[in-house]
Amino acid sequence: MLLDVLTIVCATALAVSIHFHAGLQTLALAAWHGTWMQVRSMGALVVLLFGFATALIVISRQMHLYTPRRLNGILHEQRLSAQACLYSGLLLIAALYLIHADDIPRSLVLIALGLVTVLLSLRRLIYRLMIYRHFERGVGTRNVLVVGTGPEARALRHHLESIRHLGYVFKGFIDYPGSVSRSRIAVAPGDVVGTFDTLFENARKQFVDEIFFTTRCERGVMHKVLERARLQGVDLRVVPDMYDGLAWNSPIEYIGQFPTIPLHSGRVAETGLLLKRGMDILLAILTLAVFAPLLLAIAVAVKLDSHGPVLYFSDRIGKRGRLFRCIKFRTMVRDAEQRRADMMHMNERDGVLFKISNDPRITRLGRFLRKYSLDELPQLVNVLRGDMSIVGPRPPLASEVQEYKLSHLRRLDVMPGITGLWQVQARQDPSFDSYISLDVAYVENWSVWLDVKILLRTIGAVLAGTGT
Repeated sequence: MLLDVLTIVCATALAVSIHFHAGLQTLALAAWHGTWMQVRSMGALVVLLFGFATALIVISRQMHLYTPRRLNGILHEQRLSAQACLYSGLLLIAALYLIHADDIPRSLVLIALGLVTVLLSLRRLIYRLMIYRHFERGVGTRNVLVVGTGPEARALRHHLESIRHLGYVFKGFIDYPGSVSRSRIAVAPGDVVGTFDTLFENARKQFVDEIFFTTRCERGVMHKVLERARLQGVDLRVVPDMYDGLAWNSPIEYIGQFPTIPLHSGRVAETGLLLKRGMDILLAILTLAVFAPLLLAIAVAVKLDSHGPVLYFSDRIGKRGRLFRCIKFRTMVRDAEQRRADMMHMNERDGVLFKISNDPRITRLGRFLRKYSLDELPQLVNVLRGDMSIVGPRPPLASEVQEYKLSHLRRLDVMPGITGLWQVQARQDPSFDSYISLDVAYVENWSVWLDVKILLRTIGAVLAGTGT
């Protein structure tokens, strides 16, 4: 919506510029110049622009132009966008007639409407193509489980995998009693990830966003599944022509060419997440710009202090199990990873964590960098790339995640961060349970204000040199 408003303002400004520099309607132009600075003309123009933008937003929302891009095709979205501009333009022209705004040239209005239509369509096309590129990188996709192993289930799986721009990632079939395949083509055993009894356990392990039902089950059972889906924040869809009465008054949404009936759709704090991402980008750019000389000095010092590369790259597990390369200044000797196995008996942390207070692998400069968390500064690049956030649970190693219990995976529901609740509240606590519980508490109670408070406490923790 914000992008649409900005597009309308830019299109209007461009229309005014074109109108005044193209020599259109000379007589009207002179009259317009005479009234341009008058309060009535300026006030009318601002009010009309505000009303047009409001009408366009409301109409676009009614046409579902702000629903996820995967649910509408490009041509369908472009047609609805032009239609919304047409309806809003008709309302604008009617308003001009009612208020007798004769001092506003009609040619200017027509140019503005044309530019708004073109620029809005172009903006939505570019935005959609950017989303498709994110899907190709595995960003913003939605993991899917399909209940049933019949021909409908296999067809749905093929459909989701063949149309990549839908943004769905198939995670497996769930075998349901009685959903025997009615065709000669059998489902590969490896594609069936669990039974109906372990549906939500598998959904948790696979970081599933949506569950598709392609087989009929009892109404009471479906109600129980719906309640579990609501509690766990998993979206639920069924193929039409099922569950008489349960899906009454529910709209049919097309996933590509497949009609589905959404029984539950979880709410996402879109405004809060938008503010969080904007804050991440702003803080990352400002910090990199301000501390650029310090980053260069640290890079030179690391190179002079010990043999090895300046930066250390580590494969970490991010949001919903996504693998990414985490960047840090190197604080250990070159063969630190090879020596880790020989030092496991010195581990001072419990559970899956590994930490030694006087680790002999850490270089002299590395101890200083870790004490003041300066080794973490390159992770701002990860923030700009969208792999991490400024605030969030620390990204774990794959070996650590393999030892997680089912409840521990909750901390991977959000973007990992450079700092977090555990870092400012219990950094020296060796308890793995405390580490997990604080991260889960952050996920379940997240807000922009909580991020701000953690950031403020982080400044104090860094200045106090509590890092190890």
